[in-house]
Amino acid sequence: MVDLKSKEVKIFSGNANKELAKAIADYLNLPLGEMLVSRFPDGEIRVRCLENVRGRDVFVVQPTFAPADNLMELLIMIDALRRASAHTIGAVLPFFGYARQDRKTQSREPISAKLVANLITVAGATRVIAVDLHAGQIQGFFDIPTDNLTAMLILADYFKEKNFEKPVIVAPDVGAVHRATEFAKHIPHSTQAIFVKRRLSPDEVETNRLIGDVVGKTVILVDDAIHTGGTIVSAAKEVVKRGAKEVYACATHGIFAGDSLKKIKSSPIKELVITDSVPHTNLPPNVKVLSIAPLIGEAIKRISLHQSISALFEQKGEK
Repeated sequence: MVDLKSKEVKIFSGNANKELAKAIADYLNLPLGEMLVSRFPDGEIRVRCLENVRGRDVFVVQPTFAPADNLMELLIMIDALRRASAHTIGAVLPFFGYARQDRKTQSREPISAKLVANLITVAGATRVIAVDLHAGQIQGFFDIPTDNLTAMLILADYFKEKNFEKPVIVAPDVGAVHRATEFAKHIPHSTQAIFVKRRLSPDEVETNRLIGDVVGKTVILVDDAIHTGGTIVSAAKEVVKRGAKEVYACATHGIFAGDSLKKIKSSPIKELVITDSVPHTNLPPNVKVLSIAPLIGEAIKRISLHQSISALFEQKGEK
């Protein structure tokens, strides 16, 4: 591997997912940069960069899941690095929060994803690295270079090794179709199906129509994120009702709000595979975590060496 130390690259992290940041730094054979991220007595976030970054290319690893303090940490760290005269500042967002309001579906609603993109840009970031954005158009919300990496190849490689016989890759809703299609390209002899769902409320989903055949088949449900677990668990129950032999599921981001883990543990899902884009503890036995540190680390290396990012995903799928 090319020594990025000679390229004066530095990796920093907030408090949201230090384990992932450390794994990325290890992949690049770099020490994790020293950054004080603490609190003032009144609870406000205090940040101070503890090493010289003048003229350096720096990357800040910080997913922006709730609470909003994670986003504020990112913004303040970027501002500190900009004022310390860093040459470039890459905001590395393993999970981009506030992404579900990416357009106005009702009157008097915000477009939160665009607001957050503006905040990151104004704070001083010069580029963004994200992983499986909730919607592809969010990439265009940034007025700086933005790479939307995907963990679908990592998840697909895991299931490919299981050698299922003619599995069915199922998108639990219309929004997941593209992602499920990309996943299916890398699963030999697979077919596809799609659910049409009706959302009753932000945390309640009715899945009532399946386009495709799952009778006697192994089903793999594919989505970008699991928040309340309603969509994925409802889809799992429905494919079992329709004659599926067994059900697996995967998603890049496991947010697991509320009692979602309890739902997943008692669901028909034999195994749910997620990544470490956000930290996890006390997961049920049917949830497995894969690391995206090599994916992000390779992207950082390629950016630093002015190499192609898209080449990471130009593998030919087997059918």
